[in-house]
Amino acid sequence: MKGAEIGGAGETILVLNDPSTPAPIPERTSPVGLESYISGTTLISGDGPAWKDVFVQIFSRNRVQHPFLVPAVAEPMIVWVMSGGATVEERDLGGEWEASRVSVGDFFLTRSPAPYEMRWHADGDQPFQVMHLYVSVPLFEKVVRAMLDKAGGNVALKDVSGGRDTAMSKILSLLHGELVRESSGSTLFVEGLALSLAVHLVRHYVVAVSGVRAQNALPGARLRRAVAFMATRLDQPFDLNSLAHAVGMSQFHFSRLFKKATGLSPSLYFIRQRVAKAQQLLQETDISIIEIGLAVGYSSPSHFAQIFRRETGLSPSDYRRG
Repeated sequence: MKGAEIGGAGETILVLNDPSTPAPIPERTSPVGLESYISGTTLISGDGPAWKDVFVQIFSRNRVQHPFLVPAVAEPMIVWVMSGGATVEERDLGGEWEASRVSVGDFFLTRSPAPYEMRWHADGDQPFQVMHLYVSVPLFEKVVRAMLDKAGGNVALKDVSGGRDTAMSKILSLLHGELVRESSGSTLFVEGLALSLAVHLVRHYVVAVSGVRAQNALPGARLRRAVAFMATRLDQPFDLNSLAHAVGMSQFHFSRLFKKATGLSPSLYFIRQRVAKAQQLLQETDISIIEIGLAVGYSSPSHFAQIFRRETGLSPSDYRRG
């Protein structure tokens, strides 16, 4: 399971946010930047010298969140449920929805290399509040080297959805206590807690990564070029030949390596980009549904509605009302 943005030119994958001047959603963003892509209210954020090794935010989330794309972040990210409960669903681009029923104390852990999609529905009377915590890359890699004698790029964190970890919850609770202190927390105590959390993650949630798979996937620069090429042509028919030519590859090799890198074919990825842009237009503008369908390449309103419902579970009109 999102302001400032990081990443070079050509990394955008879709359009979202300000209805008057739509801002691009990057393939990757920073912890601060991610806040702008997830709806809800920011209650408090960690700031000051005590928080250089961890970045912590507390959010009150909307009770119902329709599907949206989340940019990847480089930092290991923990989402910890502090109040309420919800059914949270996640999926990779083009993948199947996977649901987790979460309540207070449950957590999500990710260090996703690519954007993914989320939606949720909170239940009960309690507000749905969560903590987002990011461990700095330098601290994480320092702990990896010290404990495993490996570079940080040779290991990966397991993805955890709706997990429960008593020791982690204790550390997160202590960090929350420091976050709400008037003095913004003790630097020594926060640094110690951050180090303890990083050690806990490496000890219990790190797995080795083989370099072979990464080498057999589309290189990052070419992937970003391909994604940017698609994003500027959502109103046009999908053209694999032009897409492969734009990144300097044959259609066969491009399709094979693109799927290894993203988990889905270029054509399905293109459809997901179209739907994501349609979601943005439905949420942020008063443009008619027919015009939105045309803007993302569907001349037939019924075909547009069919594709949109297949990908989101809602009709365009229901999504706009929601």
